[in-house]
Amino acid sequence: MYQIKMPVRMETDCNPMELSGVSGFEEEAELNGFEGTDMKDMRLEAEAVVNDVLFAVNTMFVSKTLRCADDVAYINVETRERNRYCLELTEAGLRVVGYAFDQVDDHLQTPYHETVYSLLDTLSPAYREAFGNALLQRLEALKREGQS
Repeated sequence: MYQIKMPVRMETDCNPMELSGVSGFEEEAELNGFEGTDMKDMRLEAEAVVNDVLFAVNTMFVSKTLRCADDVAYINVETRERNRYCLELTEAGLRVVGYAFDQVDDHLQTPYHETVYSLLDTLSPAYREAFGNALLQRLEALKREGQS
């Protein structure tokens, strides 16, 4: 297995510097012995991933059943085609680990994707269409703003 040089955080609008203003975050980090380190909380990363693409899938949420840790989180997603997947989020990226919510098949060997966009692009033609439509709408809005 290889490590991706670009952190998963790059695909989201989540700014880790904003976390310092969140009440209790610094205290919790100190209690867990992470003060001053660059440790990632994969649950926060997973929430950011979900928020980025929720518009283009039927449902998507961070698993409350499977264990999340500093180095791994699990995301359940149902595509617009009604296919369900359990995704694993780690430093290596995202990959499918099961074909039902909260299911991890240890024998499943699926490739890692650097971004949730890349992963969903391979799983869901309807995601690709929804993403393209959203992009087109945003470009049209920017064009209208530039004309006014």
